[in-house]
Amino acid sequence: MKAGALELGEGSKTSIPRGGVNRGISILDFILRIVAIIGTLGSAIAMGTTDERLPFFTQFVQFRAEYDDLPTFTFFVIANSIVSGYLVLSLPLSIVHIVRSGGRASRKVLIFFDTVMLALLTAGASAASAIVYLAHKGNAQANWFAICQQFNSFCERISGSLIGSFVGIVVFILLVLLSAVALSRC
Repeated sequence: MKAGALELGEGSKTSIPRGGVNRGISILDFILRIVAIIGTLGSAIAMGTTDERLPFFTQFVQFRAEYDDLPTFTFFVIANSIVSGYLVLSLPLSIVHIVRSGGRASRKVLIFFDTVMLALLTAGASAASAIVYLAHKGNAQANWFAICQQFNSFCERISGSLIGSFVGIVVFILLVLLSAVALSRC
């Protein structure tokens, strides 16, 4: 007799309700947004405050390396700042999803803007990565010399700022996937 009861669907009563899973997804979404804020804001600050000066012959003649010497690094700082601002503005919507598990329209808006911010962050990080590679290795054919032997602190900071940005990219990929899963469960 029990086998017949299972066929009628009584076994599904022990499964987790959809609201509980969506609430868990929303809490994870909120935590990932905070992690992404820390990564992108830290990257923007680290790159934006990068500056090193080296004396040449005397103290009056100096070589300098700053992030705004290259437009690619400026784009990197602006892109990370925009993404950080977006993440801060999206936190209240993420809190609303924790309180109310529904909200298909707001999840669609979030998944759209998360994808746009993912593209912006990827563009900034990949462009800056190319310049950081050239700073470390140089390019003999283009007559670019590796500057990292002279400007150690500068190169360490710009390389380190890329880490937070790439963490933000991975988090955005997870956010888009989580939003898609939550949308399919609504």
